[in-house]
Amino acid sequence: QVQLVESGGGSVQAGGSLRLSCAASGYTYSRNYMGWFRQAPGKEREGVAAINPSGGSTIYADSVKSRFTISRDNAKNTLYLQMNSLKPEDTAMYYCAVKTIGGSPLNPRNYGYWGQGTQVTVSS
Repeated sequence: QVQLVESGGGSVQAGGSLRLSCAASGYTYSRNYMGWFRQAPGKEREGVAAINPSGGSTIYADSVKSRFTISRDNAKNTLYLQMNSLKPEDTAMYYCAVKTIGGSPLNPRNYGYWGQGTQVTVSS
């Protein structure tokens, strides 16, 4: 059974940094795109970043480009999201997920396995 467990969230001031981790198990992790998504209260879930199976190609939402970096360590079955220059609007629950069908890597509907999320709160 696929299990995804996020960690690394917390509260930081604007301009600060956090690194999120997602430990995966029960899946052939290296064969799929992986992604980070976020959802704030009252807002739709949005794609933040995605990374191809080998880790050689990434895609980011315009809102986080140049500030966030997604990476993966397939040997450790772990996905990461380095978040720098955090802004209050980055405040949300962050989820990692495994892409299971074709289509846009930033479309959450193309992801079939999800973690429970880790909260990120950025204060001004």
